[in-house]
Amino acid sequence: MNSTETGRKAETAARVYLEMRGFKILEQNWRRPRCEIDIVASKDGILHFVEVKYRRHDDQGSGLDAITASKLKQMQRSAWFYVDEVKWRGEYVLSAVEIAGPDFVVMGFLENIF
Repeated sequence: MNSTETGRKAETAARVYLEMRGFKILEQNWRRPRCEIDIVASKDGILHFVEVKYRRHDDQGSGLDAITASKLKQMQRSAWFYVDEVKWRGEYVLSAVEIAGPDFVVMGFLENIF
């Protein structure tokens, strides 16, 4: 399985997880120049910009550990572009889902990572 297929499987696992918890998926793999959002979801009137982090083995560290300050800046910039494009005027948060192992198991969900 190549990295694109792996990424798609991890995002599908995250999507199913979020849907089972009452989130409505609005976008998946939203892309613009220098902007990318894995999943845009809504719940209770709040938009969630969700980063999906996958780790095949735990010797790579936690997927959530890979969300660095520079990644947070990129996520924020992408969120700003999205809310401007769709003219969203409500609340939004940055969130993350960690997926791990060959079975693509959800290991954690951080809602509002700021």
